[in-house]
Amino acid sequence: MSKLPFMMGRYKWLVKVLSVGAECKGEDPNGEHKKPTSTKRDPEQNTTAHTEAKKCLDEKVENNIPKKPRFYIEEHKVFNDPIHGHIKLHPLLVKIIDTPQFQRLRKIKQLGGGYYVFPGASHNRFEHSVGVGHLAGELVKALRAKQLEELEQEQEPSMDSESLINDRDVLCVQIAGLCHDLGHGPFSHVFDGMFNPQADPKGEKWEHEDASIFMFDHLVNDNNLKPLMNHYGLITEGDNENDLVFIKEMIKGSLKNNSPQNEKLYKGRNNEKSFLYEIVANKQNGIDVDKFDYFARDCHHLGIQNNFDHRRFIVFARVCNVDGQLHICSRDKEMANLYDMFHTRNSLHRRAYQHRVKMAVEIMIKDALLKANQDPHFQIKSSEGKTCCLSEAKRDKEAYTKLTDEVIEQILHHDACSCSNESTPSSLGEAAQIIERIMSRDLYQLVGEIKLKKEDQEKAEDVTKRLKTELAKAIPKDGKQDENDNFEVKVAKFDYGKKNEDPISNYTYFYSKFNPTIGFKIPREEVSNLLPECFSEKHIRVYWKRRDDKSLEDAKKCFKAVKKEVEEN
Repeated sequence: MSKLPFMMGRYKWLVKVLSVGAECKGEDPNGEHKKPTSTKRDPEQNTTAHTEAKKCLDEKVENNIPKKPRFYIEEHKVFNDPIHGHIKLHPLLVKIIDTPQFQRLRKIKQLGGGYYVFPGASHNRFEHSVGVGHLAGELVKALRAKQLEELEQEQEPSMDSESLINDRDVLCVQIAGLCHDLGHGPFSHVFDGMFNPQADPKGEKWEHEDASIFMFDHLVNDNNLKPLMNHYGLITEGDNENDLVFIKEMIKGSLKNNSPQNEKLYKGRNNEKSFLYEIVANKQNGIDVDKFDYFARDCHHLGIQNNFDHRRFIVFARVCNVDGQLHICSRDKEMANLYDMFHTRNSLHRRAYQHRVKMAVEIMIKDALLKANQDPHFQIKSSEGKTCCLSEAKRDKEAYTKLTDEVIEQILHHDACSCSNESTPSSLGEAAQIIERIMSRDLYQLVGEIKLKKEDQEKAEDVTKRLKTELAKAIPKDGKQDENDNFEVKVAKFDYGKKNEDPISNYTYFYSKFNPTIGFKIPREEVSNLLPECFSEKHIRVYWKRRDDKSLEDAKKCFKAVKKEVEEN
């Protein structure tokens, strides 16, 4: 019976140890084994001989143990993931995972308010981030294998030595994938996309990618990870290919390559390795490992079929030269598979991400957070013993670390709510009432939806203003005229990630079997005549917040009048 490879390795190591032991005893390890002539031994002599033999054995074994390289495979930890199976992560990644800043992601739902609509959507940003870190490593290793294969076959190289992927690059890409969502606030995009613009309208533009960089710096400094990063070969100081800068640039996302070829695109790596920025957050065409994971993971938990096979993409991906610049390209025959990816994206937005009831729940969560933000009794502990409100927490690392989905439970059970006067509740009391409505399924009602025509897509803002004006007139004169307390108009956008452009034929590069080192675009007419003509669609929805049925009927009549006018023009 032939031995398995891992058994062979252990067997050889055992033979080595036994050989060293034999040498210590003065025996020939390759010689014939001799039986002892007498079974009687002097106990004292036996103890002394045993001690000397053990000491010699320890010294020999210690000298013969090979030094473990920085990326030694047996140091990796194994995670059992329901999407990707058993995955191995580098010990530095495990150290990052075992920090308060990363563990915080366990308490942030991946799909925001989607869990209140889809019972299976209970997954969090934590497992998604682990999955992206894994896939980032799989893709960058596959690209490196293709580079080495290209050099071994002595083909005309599409790259020079400066563009070859090394161990530092692999580890940095994995860290960027792992930490790309550190900055998400409560209920994911509810905080940065809905709450923050209204809570801090005059503040600077703030996105979760910026917050992820903010939190990554906090994670590294608060847990003193720089020495460990240096131990594993990363460069954390200086301006020349600083790996911390490289990681943060990848989290932020790749740039649009419309700059001159001689202009330096990034600080973390030279232009020869600019293709590495397309792995985690690809801003050029949207094909990146972030989407690979959340398509597979969200479909799994939502019970929706995923038509895109990211493993096949990784197999066929390689680095090619495109007009003097290196990009990640796929085989020309994979074009249909990539269209399936964007079709899956569109389907998920229609069926889940922008589901009409999910949107109603998220508007209610946003309203509750806005009410709590106005109440001076509801504060979050920040650094140096200070406190701050919800909208200011994003500027304080300690406060933001404490800000998770649990904030709605804190609002609901806050002492100030129980002391509030029921006839005139405080802002925090009103926030608690909104949350109670979510729990009792007393949700905001959908008044109606307008699907704009292809030629009217740019009129969404004008239609939204018109709806707000007419609906405000329909509200009874009861002293509650603020539209934010009565209704909300939302625009649901459905596209392939590039507004009304085709991300495949316009922004994606391919290579052929006969010339795998050169990338090129494929015109859509060469693919199929069944491809969509329009890649963007906008739906305008109106949600009614009040419980007054009479007001709701008045709002519906007003909405129908505006809708008829929009459709006729």
